[in-house]
Amino acid sequence: MRGTLTAAEIAKELGITSEGARLQLLKLSEEGLIDAAHESKGVGRPTQYFSLSAEGNAGFPDTHAELTVKLIDLIKHTLGDDALQKVITAAEESGKARYANELQFSNTLEDRVSQLAQIRSREGYMAEYRKEANGFLLIENHCPICAAAQACQGFCAAELNTFKFVLGQDVGITRVNHIIAGDRRCAYKIEPIAS
Repeated sequence: MRGTLTAAEIAKELGITSEGARLQLLKLSEEGLIDAAHESKGVGRPTQYFSLSAEGNAGFPDTHAELTVKLIDLIKHTLGDDALQKVITAAEESGKARYANELQFSNTLEDRVSQLAQIRSREGYMAEYRKEANGFLLIENHCPICAAAQACQGFCAAELNTFKFVLGQDVGITRVNHIIAGDRRCAYKIEPIAS
């Protein structure tokens, strides 16, 4: 609420000592919740200023899910289902291109599944994979687009299409768990198709 402040200003605001504020700021900085910047003003040591990082800001309420659902409903009711499907298809094509670019040097199916899990984790899905007798299980322990997916199942279908595209035509993919269906996670069985 106060913007960028020095340790002394933060200490005064919180009613603690400057040393106490510095210790807390060091801990928050190590956790990636704040950023520090130095500014020189004339002679003497530069002044250190602290502000919230992007990760720190993420700890505050965010209504992006509510806005997303509103936009989906507006597109449906204003422009129609066909327009919404065009938006989902465009997002799918963009995802396919981006994922394919990142997976272009992954040679084996396990390499591709491993890389896909890493990409999905970066996107907030908390993804992992396990090797199974006939293939792999790609597990997504969180769904950052859950509100959108509940409002429109087309997003889930587009994700599955993207996985099929980037993992290859010689691979079968079946969703075995689905958060939208009440499961605690989404999981996909990935198996090579016998020639």
